[in-house]
Amino acid sequence: MTTLADPVPGGRPGDVERAGALSGELAGRGVHGIVLAYVDTAGIGRVKTIPTAKLASAAAWGVGMSPVFDTFLANDSIVTTDVLGSPDGDLRLYPDLDQLVELAAQPGWAWAPVDRITQEGERHPGCSRTFLRRTVQEAAAHQEITFKAAVEIEWAVARPPDADGAFVPAVTGPAYGATRQVELSDCAAELLAALARQGVDVDQFHPEYAAGQFELSVAALDPVAAADRSVLVRQTIRAVARRHGLAVSFAPAVSGQGVGNGGHIHLSAWRDGVNLHAGGDRRHGMRPEAESIAAGVLGHLPALTAVTAPSPASYLRLKPSQWAGVFTAWGRETREAGLRVITGMAGHRDQAANLEVKPVDLAANPYLALGCLIAAGLDGLAKGARLPQEITGDPAHLSDAEGVRRLPTSLGEAVEEFRTCRPLRAALGPVLADAVIAVRQGEIGAVAGLDDDQVAAAYRWKY
Repeated sequence: MTTLADPVPGGRPGDVERAGALSGELAGRGVHGIVLAYVDTAGIGRVKTIPTAKLASAAAWGVGMSPVFDTFLANDSIVTTDVLGSPDGDLRLYPDLDQLVELAAQPGWAWAPVDRITQEGERHPGCSRTFLRRTVQEAAAHQEITFKAAVEIEWAVARPPDADGAFVPAVTGPAYGATRQVELSDCAAELLAALARQGVDVDQFHPEYAAGQFELSVAALDPVAAADRSVLVRQTIRAVARRHGLAVSFAPAVSGQGVGNGGHIHLSAWRDGVNLHAGGDRRHGMRPEAESIAAGVLGHLPALTAVTAPSPASYLRLKPSQWAGVFTAWGRETREAGLRVITGMAGHRDQAANLEVKPVDLAANPYLALGCLIAAGLDGLAKGARLPQEITGDPAHLSDAEGVRRLPTSLGEAVEEFRTCRPLRAALGPVLADAVIAVRQGEIGAVAGLDDDQVAAAYRWKY
């Protein structure tokens, strides 16, 4: 479970006492510090840490942090909006005790995601985790719909970079190959063991297509917990790799050419314990609500890319005919379409059916990405939207006249789509929506004049 109540000064009922007990238990197991984790608008994981003995104080009064981090770029430069980016003000970080976990690959440390509130005890309008939680709560309250989600993790394993930061794959086996799995065998086994100790339910782990690339899939959870898990899994992958003398990159592209790292999102809508993507009379068993949600996501996909593919390096990955999903098209099990409808195996569809959103990478803040996808789906639900004609095969061979549109080919194009998308901007609110635009514009400026290889190098070790 995820704590769904907003933090309050003095602590939520029972939190301070619970934090005190947890602090004692962790200390007894040799845990000396707790990582308080959040993700900024640029998609960079940022942290503050506290001694384990201070957990009860953090549950009561939070831990201080400047609001300026909402407008950090990936290179640590700072941009501004009309309310963010100044040196003024303070926020309080509150750990979610339900998600607190001892880090198996970092002895002596525990980890918890945080929500951020103001010193006056109000929700911080720039907190992406709060945005996702509120979006989920409103869907449950007004439409009686809940969601399950999972974020796929793709990464490239490398030898530790020299001063020039070059990427040198740590394994040489072929795509999806048994040789590559053997080459990473010890590290991979430790990773699976660490994730199991942390309560992460892994569905699959395998070598992927690109040089040195692997993928890990986890079980679906409520969206806030799914975003938390995405952050935790990456922290664990990085820590295990380091213990084996390896480096990892979750960047959308580690080079200017070839297949990049994705972060596909799986999403399903439920009502009263029933999966709305199965057992219905619409195409492929969808119920009317599921089709409208899918149509809302598909219709807003060009604007969504400003959130799901937020880095200039994202557009090195988003190329046709590379299974990146760069067209506004949908189909059952069509991996080239921007939206893939998954029905699952016969006999298991009531549990397995879901949507896979393809143009997503791990430069995306998972809280922003999931919140915006759900908001887009709810907009489609409110309008009773219907899906257009389904496609089969590679949409790169279809024409605009056939209803298939290429997604933005640059971050600048994506930002312009986002600017004019009222449903997404309204869902985010003006403070967070303006932060998204400002940070994206800052990233565009940071790589102005660079070629593809230089853009890839600029972000290679940031994520």
